[in-house]
This record gives sequence, structure tokens and C-alpha cells, in this order.
Amino acid sequence: MTRQEASAAPTVAILAGGLATRLQPLTNVIPKSMIPVGGDPFIAHQLASLARQDYRDVVICAGHLADQIASFVGDGAAFGCKLRYSLDGEQALGTGGAIRKALPLLGESFFVMYGDSYLMQPLAPVWQAFRQSRKAALMTILRNEGRWDASNVEFRGEEIIRYDKTGDRSGMHYIDYGVGCIRADAFSSWVNEGVVSEECFDLSRFYQDMTSKGELAAFEVKDRFYEIGSPQGLAETDMLIRQLHRREVDQ
Repeated sequence: MTRQEASAAPTVAILAGGLATRLQPLTNVIPKSMIPVGGDPFIAHQLASLARQDYRDVVICAGHLADQIASFVGDGAAFGCKLRYSLDGEQALGTGGAIRKALPLLGESFFVMYGDSYLMQPLAPVWQAFRQSRKAALMTILRNEGRWDASNVEFRGEEIIRYDKTGDRSGMHYIDYGVGCIRADAFSSWVNEGVVSEECFDLSRFYQDMTSKGELAAFEVKDRFYEIGSPQGLAETDMLIRQLHRREVDQ
């Protein structure tokens, strides 16, 4: 890590380009980030959480109905953030392709989080663990046991042994929590190695290769994640946000 990187809060890339097929037909006309949760579009809650933690430099990687997100969020000033956008264009880029396109905006190292996740875990300890690891990337993980979604991480000791979102998941008890850290030079080098030739690819491919090289650090989170990618998840997250708002009012 450079002195400049160590002293400045990193950029946060929010992956908000997906079609959200599990929420159709609602997401045929509104992007997932703009779905009302607790009375406001979901992206407003994500940005407010980041601003409270002083992570204010945000790049939204968007595709599907991105104009609605930009129209609502603008430059981010209303949310205490500085917003920039990296747009897929005519072709969906997937989570990995979106990061590749956004790299010039993201700095030497950066956070990446999903556009449908609301996370209770503070980000500062995650960033500190990433810096101390000196690895290419870090993945936050949660012991899941299939409770909130299909487990996709095999974790032993302090090491991620295997990460797989689609293949054999036997022996997996953990899940990708929803926020990670990436060194831009490591991601760029991996892309330039020709591992992926297509424009659209999933970020999981990068994480899988970093796992095989021993370059993926882990940060275990104890509190569950919340998400709006499914009807059940949307209902649970809406309830959480309303509870948090009531606590703020009561205080």
C-alpha cells in the first residue's frame, strides 16, 4: 500500500447493473437499486451508510435502467457523497466486466460491494485487514450453513480454500458476505493475462483464481447480511430499515 492510499479513504464501487430477474416484473421498469425500502429508494440507504462511515467517494457501476439511478442520486451531494458513474453501455458486462471498465475511476485499491446488499459490518476493520494482508484481494465471509442463501465458500483456519457459486458446494459452510477489497494492479494484471477474453464475466472468476494463488484474504463477519435480491430478502431488509429508523427517532 502506498502512503497516499493508507491516508485516504478508498473508493467504493457499487455493482448495480444486474437485471434482478428474481424480482420481475417489478424490475422490468425500475432498477433494483431504486426499489423502495423503508420509504426510500434502496440506493439512498446504502449511500447514507457509507457517508456515516466517511466513505464518500463512490462509483456506481450501472447498466439496466441506469438513467433512473443517475436521475435520483445525481452527483451524490444530497447524500454526503461524491458520485461518479461507470455504465455498461449496450451490452451487460457482468460484475467482473463492470469492474474492469470502472478501473480508471477506482484508485490503487478499492472496496467493491453489491448493489442489493445492506451490511451491518463496519468497513474500517475490513480495510485494515486487507492492508495488513498485503494480498491481491480480500473477501468478507459469513458462516452461513445454507441459512440465507447457498453457501459458496470453504474456509479453514484463516484461509479460503475454495470459492464456487455454481459448482460442487460440498464442504462449504460459509458465504460471500457482500463486500470485498481489490488491488487495482492485481485485477488489471489478471485481466491482461488473458484469463477472460469476453466482455461480460463474473467477478467470482477473479476471486477463484486469487484463491488458487493464495492471494485472497478473508475477513470473517459475525452479523448476517441483508439483501433485496429476492422477495423474501426485500421484505426482511424493509423491516430492518424501518426498525433502524424507529430507533433513531426514539433516541
